[in-house]
Amino acid sequence: MAETDMALVEKLCDENPRFRKLFEEHTIFERQLDDLEQRPFLTPEQEVERKKVQKLKLAGKDEMESILRSYRQ
Repeated sequence: MAETDMALVEKLCDENPRFRKLFEEHTIFERQLDDLEQRPFLTPEQEVERKKVQKLKLAGKDEMESILRSYRQ
């Protein structure tokens, strides 16, 4: 991510509660996925959880990108 984008992300985290919540959730989902990906084998339940977390992370990222686009204009 470009330095200007990081500055905008920090600004939005300070000023926009929805963006801050999405950013925090994105970080949590990223950690959960890292944890799951470190395992040599996933149970069927863990595989379902991994897919769910991936979808939630992507949906949050899409919404964050939409908010960022509106601030860049």
